[in-house]
Amino acid sequence: MVESGSGGSGYEGGADKAREEFFSEAQELIDTVSRDLLAIDELVKLGRADAELLNDVFRGVHTLKGLSGLFGATLMSGLSHELEDVLDDLRLGRLELSARLLDLLFRAVELFTRLLTADRTQAPLPELEVQTLLAALGTLRGSPQGVVAASPVAQFELDPSLLGVLTEYEEHRLRTNIQAGLGLYRLMVVFQLLSIDTALDELKARARPHGEILTYLPTGSAGDADSIELEILMASGTPLEALQAALASPNMRIEEVRRRSPQTMPPVSVDFVGESPTSIAVGARGSLRPPAEGHERDRSLRSVAQTVRVDIRKLDHLMNIVGELAIIRTGIGRLVDRVRHGGAGRETGTELHRLHRAFERNLVQLQNGILEVRMVPLGQAFDKLARVVRQISREHDKEVNLVVTGAETEIDKLIVEELSDPLMHMIRNAIDHGIEARDERMKVGKPAVGSIVLNAFQKGNNVVLEIEDDGRGMNPAELVTAAVSRGLVTDEQARDLSAREVLALVFLPGFTTRSQATDLSGRGVGMDVVKKNISKLGGIVDISSEMGIGTKMTITLPITLAIISVLMVGVAGRSFAVPLANVEEAIAFDEKAVRVIDGREVLNQRGRSLPICRLAQLFGFSARAPKERRKGFVIVGQVGGRKLGFVVDALFSQEEIVIKALGPSLARVAGFSGATELGDQRVALVIDVAALIEEVLASDAERGPAAHALLPRMDRP
Repeated sequence: MVESGSGGSGYEGGADKAREEFFSEAQELIDTVSRDLLAIDELVKLGRADAELLNDVFRGVHTLKGLSGLFGATLMSGLSHELEDVLDDLRLGRLELSARLLDLLFRAVELFTRLLTADRTQAPLPELEVQTLLAALGTLRGSPQGVVAASPVAQFELDPSLLGVLTEYEEHRLRTNIQAGLGLYRLMVVFQLLSIDTALDELKARARPHGEILTYLPTGSAGDADSIELEILMASGTPLEALQAALASPNMRIEEVRRRSPQTMPPVSVDFVGESPTSIAVGARGSLRPPAEGHERDRSLRSVAQTVRVDIRKLDHLMNIVGELAIIRTGIGRLVDRVRHGGAGRETGTELHRLHRAFERNLVQLQNGILEVRMVPLGQAFDKLARVVRQISREHDKEVNLVVTGAETEIDKLIVEELSDPLMHMIRNAIDHGIEARDERMKVGKPAVGSIVLNAFQKGNNVVLEIEDDGRGMNPAELVTAAVSRGLVTDEQARDLSAREVLALVFLPGFTTRSQATDLSGRGVGMDVVKKNISKLGGIVDISSEMGIGTKMTITLPITLAIISVLMVGVAGRSFAVPLANVEEAIAFDEKAVRVIDGREVLNQRGRSLPICRLAQLFGFSARAPKERRKGFVIVGQVGGRKLGFVVDALFSQEEIVIKALGPSLARVAGFSGATELGDQRVALVIDVAALIEEVLASDAERGPAAHALLPRMDRP
């Protein structure tokens, strides 16, 4: 059991830097344990098991126990200690992996996350829930039904000297593999000491498809001072000749210790009761492998933490560039001294220009290198979603399969950190509102198991995320009725809404189609916040839906929020920055070519109508004289397939800028994503193209309050 506290951090001191390192490492461990448990859960559904996965979970919890104990997080340390004992019993075959136990393991992971969040934010700790879980785990461990009797390993007539050096866990794995009918092989391998880690990893990778390596034992006869010989005991269902061919190496010899006996291999103990397997014995790796591709891909995704773990080669590259910049800086310093002392001439100017070009070239490399360091796989934001899908679908008696593609797509880490909550809410809505119950799906000819596909890919300078379910889809009539009944739109306004605007009603604050709230949704809070948070990231969210088929949410985001390329423009004597990632082209503005269609000014863009927006008018600047209005340019902005022409007075230059956050007075003003400092000490606002496109198109044709409510209006003085 653990010590109880009244709340707060639960720490006994320590520097802020050390605490942040603890939070980062603990979160990474929790995320890794969660991914491995999800992989185990998938195998259990298939009636399969993987001892190595279970061992990985055990090691992760063991490390978390030591880490949390070191930092005085007593509740987390106590829970991980109890969980470690349970996992050890599972590893050693003393417990069966029942559905009930698997649920408790997932509950523990959820509590680990909540404990860490409470520690970080100084919030009250969920002590009662931890104590309840500890009691449940203790009861399960003490239950006779969960205990598995072990056969004595001595009955297998193996070399006593070999059995004498095995740990309890290795002995258990040996027993399990022999009972499964696998053969035992002794691999005598000579390794070079300087490369033993790499060589061992390569050997394990080659051996993995053929069975399980049980233990490594040094023989003491190395041959020379630079090498070492290891005796490796391996269990495998592969015949000796085939194994020798698969693992062939000049520094290895293989001999058979015990013949495999396929006829004695028992089936995996799986008892299906109800919706999921009740129990499964963790059997031999060689015959019970998980889907390797998905498992290995999951392992490659790192957790979302407050720090970025960087390949040392990337840091070395950046350091080399910094060194070059230091040399250039010294050279410029010498030239400055020469100019100051009156020794400037044509040669000095030429040399200064050369150094400036070199400085600029290296600075661009440094910038690109830093951006590369900031980029992380989008899969970091996906990690929690599989656990959420499992939990929610079980709570609501629905079967849902989450399919993730494009998890390796990279995006700015700051964006990844802000994506977790919006994605979580979309997934919850898909399960609660979209995916039907099993019986309902089967009645309409759909598979009993629902599907949610999460797809990510890069498109130009943007990243696109698609969340698509195969549920019942959205009923436009129900959406309109719900919006009218809640006073969000009038009957007259509802009649004027296009099909796209009807779907966009779900983003109105307070909108819901549920007459009674559920634990997941229906409280009128959520999708409006999702849209707002996506907009803050410079992105947009779109909906498409078909009744009886399903719904797709499409999020379009910029790749980075840090250093971006912009087009500097002039509006009413002021400078603004327009992200080039959202600029399709810039064309000369001809006042005479402007037409008005349905209340919106448009231009002809190669045979298609392009709606335009006069930024001076939108921002509330005084109108120019008619003669001046004939001049200017149109910046064709585009985000997610939507286009809008922004009328500006002047085009200045293309620049690379660092975006700074807006102060409190401007933070709530729609239409701007940040600000940047110009070289002449002035500040320019960065135009949020996505927000302005939504803002302007939502108010087209003077649709009244309903259309204006679809998106936050720009606050103007």
